[in-house]
Amino acid sequence: MEHAMQAYGLWSLVVLNSAIFIIFAFSFFKPKTKRDWRSFGAFSGFIVALFTEMYGFPLTIYLMSGWLTEKYPGVDFLSHENGHLWNTILGFEGNPHFDPMHLASFVFLGGGFWILSAAWPVLFKAQRVGKMAVTGMYAKMRHPQYIGFITIMFGFLLQWPTIPTLVLFPILTYMYIRLARKEEADARAEFGTAYDDYTAHVPAFIPKFSSAKPKNLKGNSHGHKH
Repeated sequence: MEHAMQAYGLWSLVVLNSAIFIIFAFSFFKPKTKRDWRSFGAFSGFIVALFTEMYGFPLTIYLMSGWLTEKYPGVDFLSHENGHLWNTILGFEGNPHFDPMHLASFVFLGGGFWILSAAWPVLFKAQRVGKMAVTGMYAKMRHPQYIGFITIMFGFLLQWPTIPTLVLFPILTYMYIRLARKEEADARAEFGTAYDDYTAHVPAFIPKFSSAKPKNLKGNSHGHKH
């Protein structure tokens, strides 16, 4: 219980860490429409659920306590270090902050925030001049900001898996795909063949790495979201 008292119930850290990541993501995403706020709100909910278990109340560890204590006797899962479940379950030794899963999580987290930061200026500039965003990240994939959010969430799952976030991840991923499809339908209705040509050359979610650019994609239509 002493470990539990020291490692959890730290609600100030829950609020602080949640606020840092939510504000950081907000600074890149800058939601405007109802769809923007819906997608950003879902991401914020994932972040709050994550840090609530990381520093507040270890719901996943309590729910899995029977299996964990039977499978790994002698391991104090209420200590914060052992809250990194991948480290124990996959048989890694040493500091969990330096195991392969944790290091991989930094790659996905950094990559996700980089995608958000690279996508927003392109979109913002295109909207200001009334054109489609078809350069930069938008020349690689049609929905980089949604991919950014999904990548960040996946990075957190590698770092600190919990039952709520494992459940939320596929639900939110599906929600982002549905939002992207709705946006594409709206864009196609508004921009017609210009958007059809864009979708014919640029994949929706999996980025293309070819440097070749279609000659007829000049972003002459009005602003394109995500």
